[in-house]
This record gives sequence, structure tokens and C-alpha cells, in this order.
Amino acid sequence: MKLKTYTGEEIRALRRTLSLNQSEFWAPFQITQSGGSRYESGREIPGPVQVLLNIAFGTDAKAASIFDELRAHVNPKKKGKAFQSEAT
Repeated sequence: MKLKTYTGEEIRALRRTLSLNQSEFWAPFQITQSGGSRYESGREIPGPVQVLLNIAFGTDAKAASIFDELRAHVNPKKKGKAFQSEAT
């Protein structure tokens, strides 16, 4: 499965569209305001955070696919493809 790779610029624009400050936006992801600021300024956003962003801001079908993939790792009888990043 390919995940969308969010850039700091995209996240900053999304946060502003939602009219949230950095603390409000990043809190549900367990990211501090200063950490979110670093990501928005261009520091690489780690894979686990990218997964959460895809779940939160992707389609319902994308979120379901991510959950199915994660469940397949817990239940080895169901095999799925490894996560792959998608360039934007």
C-alpha cells in the first residue's frame, strides 16, 4: 500500500485551513507544538506520524486499508504488502 507523504508546507496549509494553531493541530497526534513547528518548517516527518496523518486526513477507504494492513501484521495468517511512501 502506498501512503501519501505529507510535506511540512502541506500540513501548514491544512492547519491554517482548519483555523488551528500548532498546539491545537498537533495535540491529537501526541506531537508538541515545537515538534510540529519543526515538521512544518521542513524537517522530515517520521513514518509513524505520516501514517497518522494519512488516517486523519485521507479518505475513509485509505484509513480502512491502513487498519487492515496493521491488523495483518498482528495476525500473520493475513498477509499484506509493506507500507511504501508515495512522493507528492
